[in-house]
Amino acid sequence: MHKAYQSILPCNSRILKERWDRKYYDEHRQKVKEAQPMVDTKAPRTYVHLHLKLKKLQLEEERLATIERDNRILLEKMSQIMRTKGRVDHRNNYVHRSLNREKRQRELLRVTKENQEILKRILAREPEYNHLQWDKEWEENEAFMDNISRYPRDWWDQEQKEKDMRKEEAKKKRQEENKGRKSRTPRERRRTKSREEQNESDEEERKDEVDEVAAAQEKQEEETDGGKDTKGQEKVKETEDEQDKKKEEEKKEEEKKEEKAEEEKEEEKKEVEPETA
Repeated sequence: MHKAYQSILPCNSRILKERWDRKYYDEHRQKVKEAQPMVDTKAPRTYVHLHLKLKKLQLEEERLATIERDNRILLEKMSQIMRTKGRVDHRNNYVHRSLNREKRQRELLRVTKENQEILKRILAREPEYNHLQWDKEWEENEAFMDNISRYPRDWWDQEQKEKDMRKEEAKKKRQEENKGRKSRTPRERRRTKSREEQNESDEEERKDEVDEVAAAQEKQEEETDGGKDTKGQEKVKETEDEQDKKKEEEKKEEEKKEEKAEEEKEEEKKEVEPETA
């Protein structure tokens, strides 16, 4: 076996070299096992006096003993009072009196008098601005603005109200027509439909005419300047008069149509009566 060992360093005897190397290795392993650490990683030492505080326990026991003693004395006194009427008078008729009461009262009276005088001065003071005059001036300014402005005040609300009134009137008319339709004959219904269509077409033509007149008025107002405004206003008045005349003529035509419709109804009734007979 000694022939199998191969030493790192040159030697005369391999057997001795093997023994020496084995011994050095064993010593090395023993030193490694017995080596001490350079850093202490152990848990710190525990001291009894830090965990078990005897002085604190002693003070707590003394406090509890005093509380028990006071409670026992109180119970004895309460039992004695319950058994007897007691020996101590608990009533106290002492009236608290302050040394600077009069001075404080005098100071309070002085302050109240000063406040009353200030209030009188404030109330007696006349205002420097007259609100009545302001209201009057504002009314005059509104009148000037109405004269200058193209449209009247709150024209948008007025238009909305007129539209609402027209819608309500149209609803009422439709309801009345619906009530009358139930009692009408098919001939009358056809005639009423044709009349409604004619009325609608007439209304559309009127609207178109009004729009054309308004557009012409706007063009005239844009073209005219300075002294020409009066001429434009006269033209506008003429157009308004023409519109009023047209409306009156249309109303008369409608009345004539209604009279004709009533006459036709009467004729139809006369025709229906002999048939039923």
